[in-house]
Amino acid sequence: MSIKVTADSTCDLSPELLQQYDITLTPLSVIMDGRAYLDGVDIKPEVIYRHVDQGGSLCSTSAVNVDSYRAVFREYSEKNDAVIHITIGSQFSACYQNASIAASGFKNVHVVDSMNLSSGQGHLVIEAAQLAQQQVSAMEICSHLNAMRSRISASFILDRLDYMQKGGRCSSVVALGGRLLKIKPLISVIDGNMKMTDKFRGSFDKCVEKYVKEQLKDRKDLRLDRIFITHTPVEDGAVEIARETIRKYADFENIYETYAQCTVACHCGPGTLGVLFITK
Repeated sequence: MSIKVTADSTCDLSPELLQQYDITLTPLSVIMDGRAYLDGVDIKPEVIYRHVDQGGSLCSTSAVNVDSYRAVFREYSEKNDAVIHITIGSQFSACYQNASIAASGFKNVHVVDSMNLSSGQGHLVIEAAQLAQQQVSAMEICSHLNAMRSRISASFILDRLDYMQKGGRCSSVVALGGRLLKIKPLISVIDGNMKMTDKFRGSFDKCVEKYVKEQLKDRKDLRLDRIFITHTPVEDGAVEIARETIRKYADFENIYETYAQCTVACHCGPGTLGVLFITK
């Protein structure tokens, strides 16, 4: 049985993992100054950061349209027994709705709402690909993913608040206070939505260490096969601090470092780092 796994470009998996599991991405659109670019195809996060740093307005993203999904599903449904597509969470985008409409025209295409983003979504993508390699049926894989998605812990600590301020997610007063007091908010995915769940104070390195420790210390419910460190450009040494702190508190088989792509870049900006894992 041949099952093809596809996913929205928001899953923030590394090129190596995409190649290893033969995962095809459907790119969202990134809107910059009224012009649309395809995420990861003709725009990269560095372009977004440079644009904003030079005084440009924040970029936005828009969902993959039905016709684009339909073209991808048509190509791979003809070559495989089934296609499983994993979207960014339906509370963040219309991607799930559009993909479901497109999939309705195919008997062997299945769409899963990740209820997540970034490598939180990526966990489901890897899970689907691994099960497909084990010849698990498409229906069983989808059922497993739907049960698993509530057990993904996805969160990010932010060093900068200017992107959140410009995007209307925090006031200028809060952003100014955050800079002066060195406050780093923790943004978590809860029930398919992003919420501020904690905050840390101090240098970014110290806050990263505290954040990872709080996520993992004394946890007995961790699934230890993999964890992601997903980040935008951060201070030198911050990723290694996250990695060392993970190793101190949990014995994960694989610690994958991935670079956050355009969706996180648009909304959170540089200085963003998260650890994303699965619980039992």
